[in-house]
Amino acid sequence: MNSRSSESTQSTAVADDSEAQLQMEIDSNNFDSGLTSVKSSRNTVQHVYTNWHHRQPRNSWVCLSAVVFVTTLILALISLLIYFNIYLRAQIPENDIQRLIQFWGKPGTATEGRSHYPTDFSRGIIPIPCHSHNDYERRVPLYDALEAGCISVEADVWLRDGDLLVGHTQKSLTATRTLQSLYLDPLLSILARQNAPENTSESSSGQTAFPFAANVSGIFETNTSVSLTLLVDIKTDGRATFPVIQRQLEPLRAKGWLTHTSDATLVPGPITIVGTGNTPFDQIQAEKGNRDIFFDAPLTQFWGEETEAVNTNRTVFNPQNSLYASAPFSEVIGKPWHGVLRPGQVELIRAHIQAAAAQGLKVRYWDTPAWPIKVREHVWDVLVKEGVGVLNVDDLEGMKSRRW
Repeated sequence: MNSRSSESTQSTAVADDSEAQLQMEIDSNNFDSGLTSVKSSRNTVQHVYTNWHHRQPRNSWVCLSAVVFVTTLILALISLLIYFNIYLRAQIPENDIQRLIQFWGKPGTATEGRSHYPTDFSRGIIPIPCHSHNDYERRVPLYDALEAGCISVEADVWLRDGDLLVGHTQKSLTATRTLQSLYLDPLLSILARQNAPENTSESSSGQTAFPFAANVSGIFETNTSVSLTLLVDIKTDGRATFPVIQRQLEPLRAKGWLTHTSDATLVPGPITIVGTGNTPFDQIQAEKGNRDIFFDAPLTQFWGEETEAVNTNRTVFNPQNSLYASAPFSEVIGKPWHGVLRPGQVELIRAHIQAAAAQGLKVRYWDTPAWPIKVREHVWDVLVKEGVGVLNVDDLEGMKSRRW
């Protein structure tokens, strides 16, 4: 019995040892698993932090950018303050003369109403010998050229349904842009204003003084004797278009404002009409008694070698029927050599101008160099120096900047 009790005790002890060992193994496994989980979590946290840190801007660059921005802003504000201080101080009159000039003609002052003149339309504009080429393409046809001082403007006309439409190509034509709306009606309005009864002046003898025989003043207030040339370039059939031009000129004709011939005498007027393109010269010639449309004569037809045709043409084109003698610069003169006209080219220009002057005509070259600007300026200088009738101009701003 004692032996049985001893065996039972030993079995219980062995079981307890096995259970304890098993529990230790379980605890060891749980510890290892927990340790691995902790390590994994730590790695995950480190990875997230690293990614976040790399995405953050570097403080040094942020600070430097902020300093540059603030400094630039401060300098800009200081510059503006200095500018406005100088500008505003210049606007403050320092004496009574400056105060009178600053407020001259303003309402409520003693000089109210004294700053306006009836001829203010062209006040201060100096007419210069320039021709506004393709004038209708400008933002404000006619008026842009007049503001620049041009004494000649060009309009391309197309006969459509009995009216004269203005444009460079047929696709550019519209019913509202006509010779009458863009040029003839404005010219009527301008001259009516310049020749209002209160605008007339008296000479020292007490007689009313006018620059033209028809007792009218021209467009330019600084030189009322200058006649504005309207160069009408006929693009459609000349024989069908020419009579329409004649009819539309009637209001200007009735006022006596057109340059015309009378019994073989040239009578200047404030507006001179010149036909070019498909203008029929024989129809101009047919108006012998009272011609008021003149011709743009081809320069090449009466200049050159002493041939029978050249000599005949020299007797055909004259101030009684023509105003300009025109030719394309690129064809009759050629391109400048390395940006400079050769002596032979300058001599040819001089010969053209002298030949036209002998006929009483003015030379006009079109297709002159437009680029580079330096070359254009050089050609303009030569043409003006040699006495060309008008400069054919596309760039009005560049032309105005010249020292005439």
